[in-house]
Amino acid sequence: MAKHFNELRERLLRAGVAPRHVRRYVRELSEHLADLRSEEERAGKNPNEAETSALRRLGAIEDLARAMLEKREFLAWSARAPWAMFGVGPVALLAVGYFVACLILWSGWRIFLPGMAVPFGHHVHGWAFFYFGIGRMLYFGAPVLAGWGVVLIAARQRANAGWLAVSLVVIAVFGTTARVETSAPEGSGGAGHVSLGIGAVGIADGVSHAAVILLFAALPYLAWRAVRLLQGWKA
Repeated sequence: MAKHFNELRERLLRAGVAPRHVRRYVRELSEHLADLRSEEERAGKNPNEAETSALRRLGAIEDLARAMLEKREFLAWSARAPWAMFGVGPVALLAVGYFVACLILWSGWRIFLPGMAVPFGHHVHGWAFFYFGIGRMLYFGAPVLAGWGVVLIAARQRANAGWLAVSLVVIAVFGTTARVETSAPEGSGGAGHVSLGIGAVGIADGVSHAAVILLFAALPYLAWRAVRLLQGWKA
């Protein structure tokens, strides 16, 4: 029975059905199959015969999959609008990470370095070192974290590898060219400004930086594919 529904689950996910709908559908089918099996056993059949008859009454994989695929409202956004999920989505994830990193930098500037013209190049200790360190890790790690988020979505929804590649390239480009810009406080006691911009980079440095982002962002996907290949060979 598990193998029967695993095949159906994979077929639905590859066809673009949202994982939550697949889980609900498989759960309902499992419950229905259990009821059918109980009916067959009450009719006097042994467990193996009851299982076979119940599966026959439930229907073939093709028919069960078709019943779900005919309803477009069950499709995930990765199937309805892959350009939005894998083109706009990665930029939005990256923007959130950079926004939080810039917010940490700006607030740390006000709290630990009040009156300083820039929040960079100062020796800080204690809580300031820890606080700014979180912001730095998030800023430099944002492209990789965004890539992992996209990989998770692609793996759960069995998305096309081509769209995933587009997402990772977009993330690598923005991650390579993103630059934090600051402006000094206006007057004593004023607050400086932190913003995010796009800066030009040299070809060699840009390519190497983008390659590093691509490598680390794609690692979970490569590991997931390797595990699935191993499982397929063992089967």
